[in-house]
Amino acid sequence: MFRATHFPPIASPTLLVLRKCFIPILSVSSFPSYPLHNLSSFSAFHSFFSPSRPSLPSLSFTQFSPMLGHPHLRLSASFNSESSYGDNREILVQHLLLKEDDEKLLLELQQRIAGGEDLSDLAVEYSICPSKQEGGMLGWVRKGQMVPEFEEAAFCAPLNKVVKCKTNFGWHLLQVLSEREEPLLKDIQPEEFHAKMQDPSFIEEAQLIDVREPEEVSQASLPGFQVLPLRQFGSWGPEITSKFDPTKDTYVLVMSPWHAVVTGCQVVTDS
Repeated sequence: MFRATHFPPIASPTLLVLRKCFIPILSVSSFPSYPLHNLSSFSAFHSFFSPSRPSLPSLSFTQFSPMLGHPHLRLSASFNSESSYGDNREILVQHLLLKEDDEKLLLELQQRIAGGEDLSDLAVEYSICPSKQEGGMLGWVRKGQMVPEFEEAAFCAPLNKVVKCKTNFGWHLLQVLSEREEPLLKDIQPEEFHAKMQDPSFIEEAQLIDVREPEEVSQASLPGFQVLPLRQFGSWGPEITSKFDPTKDTYVLVMSPWHAVVTGCQVVTDS
């Protein structure tokens, strides 16, 4: 059984390095015949984020479309649905992390920011978080992904205002750069996806990814999909941010019944 998932584009091309929900996020399924491993480049720092992971709706992809020459299969995909701000917000966050006993430096940096210096520039120089390589950018986050102290400060912070908070990792100076509604997913009918596939511009403009194994692709496939076998995630996973444009719609073709979530450089299995 197949699954196809649509991930709407993000509002900024910023590439994330630490979030559990890295963009682009691939919802994938495959066979449980081989082990999955945590492939994060920053596994030692993952505890900065809450161990809870946001639930994604299950997406039906039970058969292929008959018009594609495979009457025993049917396609289904999911799209962004409307929601209001509030608890469903996602916020774009950058931060700077200092050791707990660096209060003197914390005060100095606060004064420099008040004087007009940019938080991202200071993060590159002073932050002890691996995100310093990206100017402290953590990317889009939603509630339930960060440790409670950081989450409370971030979701209460006015846009563009630098605020401080303390966690068990130390002192944070954080800044919320933007906010948006959290993208919600819903199933669409196979006919809708088939109609999109008839538009040549759709294949050119959307990012189409097939994470099934080559032997599965040879039995049934769709045009325009780039094949990235899940078993080879160790090879293509680290390059995901350079291979794909996070500002584009992304569709992922997967294999059921077993389900997993590939989040940036980390694989998390569904229970």
